[in-house]
Amino acid sequence: MTVKAIGAPAADKPFEPLAITRRDTGAHDVAIKIAYCGVCHSDLHMARDEWGGALYPCVPGHEIVGHVTAVGEHVTKFKVGDTVGVGCMVDSCQHCPSCDDGLEQYCTGEGSFTGTYNAPTPDAPGYTMGGYSEAIVVNEKFVLRVSHKPEQLAAAAPLLCAGITTWSPLRHWNAGPGKKVGIVGIGGLGHMGVKLARALGAHTVAFTTSEAKREAALALGAHEVIVSRNEEEMAAHAGSFDFILNTVAASHNLDPFIALLKRDGTLTLVGAPEHPHPSPMVFPLIFGRRSLAGSLIGGIAETQEMLDFCAEHNITSDIEMIAGHQIDDAYNRMLKGDVRYRFVIDNATLV
Repeated sequence: MTVKAIGAPAADKPFEPLAITRRDTGAHDVAIKIAYCGVCHSDLHMARDEWGGALYPCVPGHEIVGHVTAVGEHVTKFKVGDTVGVGCMVDSCQHCPSCDDGLEQYCTGEGSFTGTYNAPTPDAPGYTMGGYSEAIVVNEKFVLRVSHKPEQLAAAAPLLCAGITTWSPLRHWNAGPGKKVGIVGIGGLGHMGVKLARALGAHTVAFTTSEAKREAALALGAHEVIVSRNEEEMAAHAGSFDFILNTVAASHNLDPFIALLKRDGTLTLVGAPEHPHPSPMVFPLIFGRRSLAGSLIGGIAETQEMLDFCAEHNITSDIEMIAGHQIDDAYNRMLKGDVRYRFVIDNATLV
């Protein structure tokens, strides 16, 4: 079927309306009319080919929520009318051991991992145009149930990336009661990290470079806020954190945060900067048996767990709704940090 979309025809071109083709609903497929799609910073990187390898026309979007319009004859988990979500992981090869165990975090086989960016081609058969469109067809293994209230659906869309990207490491490193957890950066990822760490029961500390964000971070649920440019504030927390989640997508010095970790503490990176971070000093890692780690989204089972937890605890993203024709302006504002904290496209504006 042909559906309306918006996409970038080239890395240096503005977005424009497109007509794209979705496959027919196969025996194991779910067809979804997209209601809302969140705007992730990685969408910008892909559309502008800042990570390399982008295909054009590029239709980004992997924070998708909508309603089921059709199901294949062998689909057992969903029916027409269900409210569902689709994240980064679609159309993978499904042959890796991880797919046998809940479609976990990384696809390492011959198929595609983060497929919701580009059009299928003979050289890249696993790529799928994403959620800046009015409909999508997805194998039921990659469809998630969304239990939020109807009026929360737009704000639930960013959970499909910002939510799971912060949830996965918080769960992996056992954030919860008795743990002191730091969240570096109060943006699209960071504000979700604060909300989730607090809901999991951890003593949650937000880091920001701006004194002006102190009250906003407290309002999100942080127990404490540290202005990272304030050396006295940083020094007061030396060696006290069990876990720090760094969501900042800009190159910066990691050493001041490593110094805040307890023995056996971990600093985990989820922000993906355009340029590498300066290499951290080795001795603070060695002497504290501290770890520097990274994390990327999460598996399907883990994402469903996160969605259910967020629905139960009334957690959504803080969003600003935009129309499809505003995407270029939204990207420019996102680069300036001018959004609190996530843009979401009303896909009805594409029709």
